[in-house]
Amino acid sequence: MSVHCVLSPVAVGQTRIRLFYSISARNVEENSYRSNSRAHSAKTVSARVLSDHLNIGTNTVKLNANISPHRAVSAVRLMRIELGGAFADLLNEQVCESGGNEMQYVARTLGFHTRKLDDRDLRLVTDIVGGTVRWRKYLDYLILSLCHDENTFRTMEPLLLQILRIGFYEIVKLEMSPHAVVYENVKLAKAALRVGAGSMVNALLRKLVLLKDNQSLPLPVVDGNERQQARSLATIHSHPVWMVRRWISYLGLEEAIKLMIWNNGDPFFSLRANTSKGFMRSDLTRELMVLKVPYDESQHLDDFVRIRTGLQAVIQAGLLEKGLCSVQDESAGLVVNVVDPKPGEKIIDCCAAPGGKTLFMASRLNGQGGIRAIDINKGRLRILKETAKAHGVDNLISTVHSDIRAYAARDGMEACKVLLDAPCSGLGVLSKRADLRWNRKWEDMEELTKLQDSLLDAASKLVKPGGALIYSTCSIDPMENEERISAFLLRHPEFCIDHVGKCVPPEFITDEGFYSSNPIKHSLDGAFASRLLRCR
Repeated sequence: MSVHCVLSPVAVGQTRIRLFYSISARNVEENSYRSNSRAHSAKTVSARVLSDHLNIGTNTVKLNANISPHRAVSAVRLMRIELGGAFADLLNEQVCESGGNEMQYVARTLGFHTRKLDDRDLRLVTDIVGGTVRWRKYLDYLILSLCHDENTFRTMEPLLLQILRIGFYEIVKLEMSPHAVVYENVKLAKAALRVGAGSMVNALLRKLVLLKDNQSLPLPVVDGNERQQARSLATIHSHPVWMVRRWISYLGLEEAIKLMIWNNGDPFFSLRANTSKGFMRSDLTRELMVLKVPYDESQHLDDFVRIRTGLQAVIQAGLLEKGLCSVQDESAGLVVNVVDPKPGEKIIDCCAAPGGKTLFMASRLNGQGGIRAIDINKGRLRILKETAKAHGVDNLISTVHSDIRAYAARDGMEACKVLLDAPCSGLGVLSKRADLRWNRKWEDMEELTKLQDSLLDAASKLVKPGGALIYSTCSIDPMENEERISAFLLRHPEFCIDHVGKCVPPEFITDEGFYSSNPIKHSLDGAFASRLLRCR
C-alpha cells in the first residue's frame, strides 16, 4: 500500500521531514583531504536526497498562497544547513541565481509550495538565514528560557525549532512588526506541521514580544571563573565556548569580544575586476553605478571594490557568469600579492579548488607562464576549469586531480613558486561563513595541524632551489599559522623566511615578516601567509 493512502496530509508532511533528515544525515560526506571542503554541499547532497528519495515536484503539490514565501524557504534552508550538510553561503549564491529551485525544496519538504520569491523575498531569505544561523546559540537560549522546560526544547521537532528561531530572530534582531511576525510564523507552523505547533509558536512569540517591550529579555550574567565567564559570553555573542576561551587566551577579553561582534555583523563582499579580459576596476565601478550598487574602492588592491549590498544584482546582471569579475575578499587577494606571480613563471597551487587565488594569479601572468592547479576533489577542479575558461585564463591553468602528498612523492622539484593554501579552521572568515562556527570543534584543531604539517612537507618537495614556498590560511589562530611555520623550519633547515615587506602594505606585516590580516584591525577577513625560500 502506498504511503499517501494511509497517512493524513499532516502525517505525510511529518514523515517527509523525518525522512529528509535521516537520509541527509546518512549522505553528508566529508572530503577526506580538505576538512573544510564544500564538495558535498547542498547542490550535490540535498538536491540528490530530495529529488531521488522524495521525488515530489511543485507540479504534484498544492499552492498555499497564504504562507509567507521567504519564511517557508528560510525554514527549509535552515534545516538543510543544520541537518543536511549544506553551507549557508553557497545556498545564498544559489538562491540569487535561481529562486525557483528553492520552491522545489519547499514543496518536497513541506508538502506545499508558496508563491514565487520576488527580489525583496530573496533579500529577506539571505538576511534571515544568515542571521538565524549566526545567532543560533543566543536564540536557543531565549527559546529555552521561555519554554521553562529543557526536555520540551531538547525534543522539539527540527522544523518547529527552525520556525521559532526565525520568529525570535525577526523580533529580537531585525525588529520587524511583532504582529506580522507572530501571525506569519504561526500560519507556517500550522500548515507545515499541525495546529498544536502553531499554538506553541503563538504562545512563545507573544511571550517574547512582551519581554522585549518591557526590556526584560533574559541574558546570562558574566561573572564567576574564566570558564563561567566564557560560557556566558559565548551565549550572549553566539559562539562556541571553546572558541571564546581560545580567543580570550591569546587576544585578551576586550579583543575577543570585538572579534565576536565583528563576526556577528553584516558582512561586506569584495569584487575583483578580471583584468585578463581587459575589464578594469573603472569598468566594474561603471557597471555597479548602472546597477545602483553602492561600492568603495579597495585601499589595498587596485583591482578590488567592496560592496555591502547588491551582490544579488551583480549576480543577476551576469557579471560573474561572463567572467568579468569574481567575488574574492581582499585578504585572499593580498595572499596572491605574497606569491607575487610574474609573467613566465611556473607556479604550483597545491590545494587549488575552488580556484579564487588560482584565477587571480593567472591574471597576473599576462599570458606568459603557467599554473598547475592540484586538488583532491575532482568536482571542484571541474568547476575551476569552467571558471578559468569564463575568465579567459584557461590556457594558463592545467588541473591535476591528486592528493598533493602523492603528487610530490611522484614528481619532486619542479616549480619556482608553490602556493599551499592549506585546509584550516576558517576562524578568520566567520563573518561570511555563518555556519562554520558550529561545524568546528576544539578536537579539529589538532587534526588540522597534523594535516597542515604533512601538506607543508609535501609542498616543500616541489620547490626548486632559490624558489619560494608560500603557506597561507584563512585562520587567525597562531596554532595554524606561526606555530606551523616554526615547526616546519625545524624540520626543514633548507628553507628560510623571506620577509613579505615588498609584497603587502606595512600594516599587514608581523614582527616575524609574515602577512596577517585581522578583522578588528583591518576590517577584512582574517588570513595569514608566510613566504619561505629554499636557501639550499
